[in-house]
Amino acid sequence: MTKSAMITVCGRPNVGKSTLTNTLVGEKVAIVSDKPQTTRNRITAIISRGDTQFVLMDTPGFHKPRTRLGDYMVNVVKESVADVDVVILMVEPVASIGPQEEALLQRLQQSGSPALLVINKIDTVEKTRLLEVIALYSQAYEFDAVIPLSARTGEGVDSLLEELDKYAVEAPHFFPDDMITDQPERQICAELVREKLLLCLAKEIPHGTAVEVTKFHEREDSEIIDIDVTIYCEKASHKGIIIGKKGAMLKKIGELSRADLEEFLGAKVFLQTWVKVKENWRDSDVLLRNFGFVEE
Repeated sequence: MTKSAMITVCGRPNVGKSTLTNTLVGEKVAIVSDKPQTTRNRITAIISRGDTQFVLMDTPGFHKPRTRLGDYMVNVVKESVADVDVVILMVEPVASIGPQEEALLQRLQQSGSPALLVINKIDTVEKTRLLEVIALYSQAYEFDAVIPLSARTGEGVDSLLEELDKYAVEAPHFFPDDMITDQPERQICAELVREKLLLCLAKEIPHGTAVEVTKFHEREDSEIIDIDVTIYCEKASHKGIIIGKKGAMLKKIGELSRADLEEFLGAKVFLQTWVKVKENWRDSDVLLRNFGFVEE
C-alpha cells in the first residue's frame, strides 16, 4: 500500500523555508541566501520514505509586494495554502506575531487546511523562550502540533517527519521515487547562478536580477556540458557592478556557480556568462512570462 501527502511550507521571508526543504530532501533543490525574497517560485520537492511520498511545496516569503513580480510571489503563497493535506507555518523563535504571520493565519482560517506550527532556528535561542512563542501562536490558531527545530542543524527534523506521516493517505505516488524535484535542469541551473548573485552582490541589486540559461549542451565526445547564461539587471549602473572592475565580480560569480553546477549535474561544466539590461523587468508582464513567472 502506497501513501502520499501534499504539504505547503509558508512563512515570512528569510525564516528558513528553503533550508528546511533541502534538509528534508537531503539534497539542494532550493537556493538559499540571507537576503529576503530569495525564493520566487513555488518549488516542488519530493521526499520518498518507504511506501510514503511527501510532496513539499516551498513557497516564496510572504511580504508586501511592490512590483508585479512581488504580486505574483504573494499570489503563489495564497494559492498554495488551499487544497493540501497539511500546511506548515514556519516562524522564528520570537514571541511576536508580525503582519505577515497575521495575514497567513487569516489565510489558514479561510482555507480550513490542517496546519503545523514549526518554530525554526531553535539553535539560536534559549529553550525557555520557546514557551512564550508556543503560547502566543496557540492562542492565535488551533495548530494540530507545534514542532521546534533547526533546519540548519537538523535538530527536530525527524519529529516533523513523524508528524507529517499522520497526514499521508492511501494513494499512488505522484512522482517516481527517485525524483527529488519537478524543476527542469535548466531552471535549477539558473537558480544556482542567481544564488551566487545574492551571495556576492549587496543591497537591492540582486533582487533586480533574473537569470536565463540560453544554452545547455552535452558534448558527445566528452563528459562536458556547455552552459551559456544571461544575467538580466534593471539598470546600466547595476550591469557595471555585476561585471566588476576588469570583470572580477562576474568571474567570481561564474567560478562559484560552476562549482555548484558541476556538483548538481555530476559532470564538468564549461560556463559562459553575459549581462544585459532590461529596465523595470519586474513590472513587465511579457518579461515575467519569459522568465517563467506564469500564473497557473
